[in-house]
Amino acid sequence: MQYKDDKSLHLRKVLGQIIKNIREKEVGISCTKLADEYGINDSNLNKIERAKIDCKFITLWRIAEALGIKPSQLVHILEKELGDKFKLIDE
Repeated sequence: MQYKDDKSLHLRKVLGQIIKNIREKEVGISCTKLADEYGINDSNLNKIERAKIDCKFITLWRIAEALGIKPSQLVHILEKELGDKFKLIDE
């Protein structure tokens, strides 16, 4: 089930843009080639980059490794981009 709330959508958009930026600017590889070389479903990778679907943790891990970074580094970049005040759950 895909969540339609604004916070989840914002998180998906930021994550997708981070992945796309690293893939294009730092790794210099197409979405299809990255997916093919590292066993990631290219349709899902494309949808993740376009914020159309949630990214499963195992897929996030695989994407990070394919990009040559640790999953924790990818999450750190995401946290930095979202800012300290970002929360998915209202308190």
